[in-house]
Amino acid sequence: MTSYPTAPTSTPPGRQPASPPNESANQPQPMKLPRLRDVALVIGMVLLLVLAVYYIFFYGRVSTEDAQVDCHITAISSRVPGYVVQLMINDNSSVKEGDVLVQIDPREYQTQVDQAKANLAVAEAAAKSAQLQIGLTEQTTTYSTGGASAQRDSDAADNARAQAQLEQTATANLLQAQANVTAKRATNERAQSDLERYKPLRTTGDVSQFQYDAVDATARVSQSDLQAAEQQLAAAQQNVEIARANTHSSQARLARSQSQLLEAKARERQVPITEAEYKSAMAAAERAKALLDQAQLNLNYTRILAPISGQVTQKSVDLGQFVSPGQLLFTIVPLDQVYVTANFKETQLAHVAPGQRAKFRADTYSDEFEGVVDSIAGATGSRQALLPPQNATGNFVKVVQRIPVKILVKPGQHPHAVLRPGMNVEATIYTR
Repeated sequence: MTSYPTAPTSTPPGRQPASPPNESANQPQPMKLPRLRDVALVIGMVLLLVLAVYYIFFYGRVSTEDAQVDCHITAISSRVPGYVVQLMINDNSSVKEGDVLVQIDPREYQTQVDQAKANLAVAEAAAKSAQLQIGLTEQTTTYSTGGASAQRDSDAADNARAQAQLEQTATANLLQAQANVTAKRATNERAQSDLERYKPLRTTGDVSQFQYDAVDATARVSQSDLQAAEQQLAAAQQNVEIARANTHSSQARLARSQSQLLEAKARERQVPITEAEYKSAMAAAERAKALLDQAQLNLNYTRILAPISGQVTQKSVDLGQFVSPGQLLFTIVPLDQVYVTANFKETQLAHVAPGQRAKFRADTYSDEFEGVVDSIAGATGSRQALLPPQNATGNFVKVVQRIPVKILVKPGQHPHAVLRPGMNVEATIYTR
């Protein structure tokens, strides 16, 4: 079939010649520029929205899933040994501070208290007696010293008087008696001589009888005077011996009174001794009082009281069981004093500080709890472990460490939700 060329058609002025229908349908249309701008604008708005959401929900906060509910659990043990005669608790029972939880047999400890009271009474009586002995010893020694001193002075005066009397009898009286004997002996010798001369003259008649009688009388008188003087001398000598004996006696009494005075002064040293005995008795009384206090404490320890309010757990004591000091009987968990221990990475704690607001959610409940940062631990968890890592061995591998943060729970939240130690929580701290 032969094709014939078609004649070109004329195009009106101001119009473009129309493309053939087949060519315009087969060729791709170029993207329009306004449509690209709209897409870019939408993408930019989405990015801004994402950034805004990240800023609102994620900026200024740090979170961790490594967190647990914690509290200060009190372990209860016995201070004295004995058999449990009363048990007022059961597993997971609630107790209040001051409640009697366990009663240990108190009879033995009551006996110890009674014995300690008796010992204290004896010790106090001994101390009172020692105190009275101090005053008695002081008065006795004072009076004894004064009496011994007065007796010594009296004996000293008697001795001085005896010495003076001895000197007087030994000097004046004895010498006078000796001189008198000497004089009387001389007179008697002359009278006797005269008598002997007159005797032959009387026979011859040269002297008269009268003269002879006078000489004879004079001789007899002088002989009597000599005998009297000799007796006086003997008496004087005897007086000297008596005075000497009196002197010796007074010296002995003076020595005895001097000894008694020294003994009385020596007894004055008993005052410090009695004071020391009193102090010793007081110390014994104090010791007895301390033993009584200890016995009373042991008696009180037979009643085990609840130191805090909480819930009993880990009960390991039964009625009639013998318990020993330090043996764990049970623990008390104060559920109203729980807090959260959150272990944050060290890279998260740059802006964490005490007092910041915190929130956490326990795995057990869907409720969200409010809290406040209380403190940050002084060391990482690995450093506080039982076997901390030793990086000086050459096997060091850098690991991001975690530091415990204590978060206090605000009271009065969700009364139906009980937070128990050990529960896992997700904690978030708002740092701005």
